[in-house]
Amino acid sequence: MITSRFSRSFRLEVFSFLIVFMLTAHYSVCKAQEDQESGFEHVNVISTEDAFPATSFLTTNRREGKFTLVENGVPSAILVGENDYAGVIKIAGLFQKDLSRVSGQEASLTLGNKSISNNVIIAGTLGKSELIDNLAASGKIDMTSLKGTWEKFIIIPVKKPMDGVDNALIIAGSDKRGTIYGMFELSEKMGVSPWYWWADAPVKSRKNIYVKGGVHTIGEPKVKYRGIFLNDEDPALGGWAREKFGGLNHAFYEKVFELILRMKGNYLWPAMWGKSLWDDDPLSAPLADEMGVVLATSHHEPLMRAHVEWDRYGEGDWNYETNPEVLRKFWTEGMERTQGQEKVVTLAMRGDGDEAMSEGTNIELLETIVKDQREIIAEVTGKPTEETPQVWALYKEVQDYYDKGMRVPDDVTLLLCDDNWGQVRILPEVDAKPRQGGYGLYYHFDYVGGPRSYKWLNTVQIERVWEQLRLTYAYGVREIWLVNVGDLKPMDLPINFFLDYAWDPEGITSQDLPSYYTRWAGAQFGGKFADEIGSILSLYTKYNARRKPELLESSTYSLINFDEADRVVKDYNDLLERARDIAKKLPTEAQDAYYQLVMYPVEACANMNEMYVAAAKNKLYRMQDRASTNFYADKAKELFFKDAEFTKLHNEFDDGKWNHIMDQTHMGHVSWRDPAVNKMPEISYIQTKEEASLGYTLESGVQSPWGRFGFGSRSFTPFDPINDQKYYVEVYNKGLETLNYTLTTKDDWIRLSSKTGTVQYSEKVFVSIDWTKVPKGQQEGEILLSGATGREMSIKVPLLQVVPDGTSGFVENNGIVSIDAVNFQHKKESGEVSWEIVPNLGRTGSAVTSKPVTFVVKNPGKNNPYLEYEVLLLESGTYHLDAWFSPTLNFQRDEGLTYAFSIDDKEPQIMNLHGSNEGADWTYPKWWNDAVTDNIMKQTAIQQELSAGKHTIRYYLADPGLVLQKIVLTKDKADRESYLGPPQSLLKK
Repeated sequence: MITSRFSRSFRLEVFSFLIVFMLTAHYSVCKAQEDQESGFEHVNVISTEDAFPATSFLTTNRREGKFTLVENGVPSAILVGENDYAGVIKIAGLFQKDLSRVSGQEASLTLGNKSISNNVIIAGTLGKSELIDNLAASGKIDMTSLKGTWEKFIIIPVKKPMDGVDNALIIAGSDKRGTIYGMFELSEKMGVSPWYWWADAPVKSRKNIYVKGGVHTIGEPKVKYRGIFLNDEDPALGGWAREKFGGLNHAFYEKVFELILRMKGNYLWPAMWGKSLWDDDPLSAPLADEMGVVLATSHHEPLMRAHVEWDRYGEGDWNYETNPEVLRKFWTEGMERTQGQEKVVTLAMRGDGDEAMSEGTNIELLETIVKDQREIIAEVTGKPTEETPQVWALYKEVQDYYDKGMRVPDDVTLLLCDDNWGQVRILPEVDAKPRQGGYGLYYHFDYVGGPRSYKWLNTVQIERVWEQLRLTYAYGVREIWLVNVGDLKPMDLPINFFLDYAWDPEGITSQDLPSYYTRWAGAQFGGKFADEIGSILSLYTKYNARRKPELLESSTYSLINFDEADRVVKDYNDLLERARDIAKKLPTEAQDAYYQLVMYPVEACANMNEMYVAAAKNKLYRMQDRASTNFYADKAKELFFKDAEFTKLHNEFDDGKWNHIMDQTHMGHVSWRDPAVNKMPEISYIQTKEEASLGYTLESGVQSPWGRFGFGSRSFTPFDPINDQKYYVEVYNKGLETLNYTLTTKDDWIRLSSKTGTVQYSEKVFVSIDWTKVPKGQQEGEILLSGATGREMSIKVPLLQVVPDGTSGFVENNGIVSIDAVNFQHKKESGEVSWEIVPNLGRTGSAVTSKPVTFVVKNPGKNNPYLEYEVLLLESGTYHLDAWFSPTLNFQRDEGLTYAFSIDDKEPQIMNLHGSNEGADWTYPKWWNDAVTDNIMKQTAIQQELSAGKHTIRYYLADPGLVLQKIVLTKDKADRESYLGPPQSLLKK
């Protein structure tokens, strides 16, 4: 949603969009009709002989099957009762198309109570379909497990269920959506991805498919309402929909409804930037109700009225104190037009345009508003208010009302919210009294607001989603799960995961997460390359989550320390090469899906990161007078315009099916507001001297007082025999003529990867030590560097020969010990609590947390659960220990989440991750801005004098919900700033 601070000005931009839309409406409608006739509905199909997984209820082995779904390419017939729900019949038509594509031949669909085939699929709803009710009454099928359940289905082969039928496959639902889910479950398992149209994932066609015996069901969903919010939809989704459908009308929404249902979702907040699903096209809402998708308005749009409708039809101020009668009439009309449709009604009120309602917290006024709104609901529906599902969203400042004591009737669902960046803000107490309306969660994969908006591509790790939703579910939030998905398409993977997890949070553990990528890749592209594609997806989303593209700057990654910037570029480019390699191997039918799901995001993000690093080098090298300064200016410019080429290609591929869907600007942000156009990072040019001139920098050099731009150091930091370092001297040219350089040393124990060279721009010479040749007591060596003028420059090579012997642990390197938290040597658990590794979660490695996430250790100490890390320090001194956590809010609304550390036998030091955090997240305080910008929360836990030798660090559990990524122990004055932190230290075993 748009941030309250700037929403008025932003609404002006929305209305300017509307003017353009009106001017182009006629063209859009005509273009939409042309697209429908030119293959816009084309579906890719690919033949496969892959066997189904052993756990599947389907098989390609005839001897294992009890019902023939497809044999020799001939599909079974389909029978649906004509008295079933209209939505079931509509979805049966989609199921018919699915079966036809899978088999390669047209499947027949009959509406009625008699089959034209002796081998038939019978689909119907218990209590609505005469077919299903007759089978239950005759004892052919047992419907006991379906009665009184929510959205449940069973799939079961039955012999001779009715006259003229030898074999049937029964798909029976407990309600409308249960039957729909049953048909789509069979579609998905036989090879139709939910994304077959929205991402052009090829349908997998097989000549022979059989259904195994027994009852197949996935039970009831654990979360009642599970859905998505289309938001921030312009210019991308909105521009695409206007060209292809003539707008976000019922034809557009039919595609959305189908996608939601195929993923077993049931809930939608429709697009609302200057739009109203109900007012823009009166066919959309009835279609949603027919198909079984529950509609609701967003968190600030009460009683089924889109806020844009107030701009269209409202009279007076959006102020209940001064204009209550007009507002009541406005809301009453919203309830009247949706009478009889399944819905969840939003209560309460925010200020005009999604702003705070007032400066203060007027609880009495808001309670009056809710009371009056509930009276409207009862009057219009003619039923007790509690029979209509309602929700009060505690979004941003609205939570203040709740925190200060405002309550709503028990039948109203309290919709809790994240901070718009994926961190849950508040959860019920573990032992909270159950509420009739329960609790829901409004989550974000997309956001327009501070510190900067993020809308372009997927930046969501499913591991993070899992961790926060696991927490949410454990604390009893199970009525509604809704996620803001922005333009929809870029968020395909996390949307699918969100809805899968919402169905059964208990069915996906942390250890299942790596295989989820593989299974999802297999569902889109088949099993042959699923492992590799899944790995690419897991890394692409990990790299993007380090820092969202819109927040990248040329200063993000360090050029000076740990080769960080170059390592980030290499990570992306290595991933790009892997993606390109798979692209060469995939069949033609899979290329469109692969391009949009894998190739484009990897290539575009690799390009963007390289562009920002090129701009960073341009800025640094300008300060160093390097000849390559202008080269990197040109490089940054080349990569910037290359991004435009990627966008153009995305608009044109697949015959232009997805034109505009990547129109979102994504470079040049300086605040929450999107730039009107992409803007290149700042670069500059220099007038390079003609004659060659020598310059150099040292990796891990001792910083000189004048060396803030990375040059001027005359000495490496010490080399030692345990770390056995290899550092480089980067020789660079400051002139246009080529530079000849020479490196010499009188110390035969100093190894140089090169002793002479000729460079136009720069070259790295690596320095290491042959410890077998180092004289005893030697403390230092020397390298002489010369070039161009012949003047020699001395570079010191200090040694640390005397090191602790016979010990193990993570070894200090020049004052730093860095440990990925999952690499503990020992752990202590109890019968009540254990430690859990979440693979791939975090900016560089994996992360560790505790389970169950409701268990609190009141007094963390030596007898409580802990993780233990052994470290080996080479030098004595004062060290400080920093803990790096995944961003986590104080979801229990107490003093803050606590943990503890100790070094050696010292008492554990209890720390509060939120102890110094002042200001609510929605007010954009610095602590929160830093946490979401950097996607990390860092805190110094201990400062202590430590001797050289072995030490033991312990991390103690106190409050649950903390996710530890990294531990860094740093000697005073040894800090080396970098975004991702020091790479993990050497582990001596």
